[in-house]
Amino acid sequence: MFDVITIGSAVRDVFARTKDIKAIKDKKFAVGEAACFSLGSKLNLDEVNFSVGGGAINTAVTFANQGYKVAAIAMVGDDPEGQHIRDKSDSSGIHCDFLAVDKDHTTSFSFILSLPDGSRTVFRYKGASWHLKEENIPWMDLRAQWLYVNHMAGESHNVLPRLLKEAKDRGMQIAWNPGSTQFEKKEELQQLMNYADLFIVNQEEASKIVGIPYQKKKQIFKKLDELVHGRVIMTKGSKGVEISDGKTLWSAGVLPLDKSEIVDRTGAGDAFGSGFVAALMRKPNNIEYAIQFASANATGVLTAWGANHGLLKKGDSANKYGTLQIKKAQL
Repeated sequence: MFDVITIGSAVRDVFARTKDIKAIKDKKFAVGEAACFSLGSKLNLDEVNFSVGGGAINTAVTFANQGYKVAAIAMVGDDPEGQHIRDKSDSSGIHCDFLAVDKDHTTSFSFILSLPDGSRTVFRYKGASWHLKEENIPWMDLRAQWLYVNHMAGESHNVLPRLLKEAKDRGMQIAWNPGSTQFEKKEELQQLMNYADLFIVNQEEASKIVGIPYQKKKQIFKKLDELVHGRVIMTKGSKGVEISDGKTLWSAGVLPLDKSEIVDRTGAGDAFGSGFVAALMRKPNNIEYAIQFASANATGVLTAWGANHGLLKKGDSANKYGTLQIKKAQL
């Protein structure tokens, strides 16, 4: 039996940095700014890095780094990129027999382009990860202490009802970090949230789920605590994190890291969530330790290219990047 099984996407990532693209502010764009370059021009890339990513892989690397027996469930294409993901994951200590092969779609792919000011744009090819089906799940082997559920994108969303029920019936603890496909099906998501022992979202996502403005934190937590029988983690970017079990609220900021030390922000959310579970596996119910460890794991991934590089290794101190001040209050 595994200590933890992760499920979600498996993606081939390419990271690039360039000075030839400028960020411009313009209200015509949805977020008020855009990346701009001359049409028909030939752009220079100052740095290129190749990696593997996707929620299933990123989170599995954290658990493998901590010495846990971990397997990842995901779909890759029948192509060299899919084989590379399998080989790289295997060398990272991840059990790869549960990586299914899609004969109809090529491996999911992301091109992450970083600008000099630190902003980035992601070009995404959905690919095989969006087509995981029930017949691709190793139901007979679905046994572990924890099941870590990442964004189940596209068609893969349809496996969630059976997946969550089977895991709970088998006594597994469930950590769930939903994504955009789940938020588009809000009513179904709300009905499934009670399966989660740990439910992980950012502040904006939490607001979408419950239909309450994100500034009204207390009301959001009250509603989430009604929907989730376990703990709720709400990350707030540079403002830190808050965690509720329905009775107690823990809050913390972020660990100090000089801006010059930040290489890439991809994977920080996966690193925090998986780090939190890894810490609970080591010290059950020690929320303060889990916050500290998860924050250090997420800070580490900021210092390296790729969504699962720079993560804490087994034996690394949870205080590697400093010590958080963690507040605790009764709800």
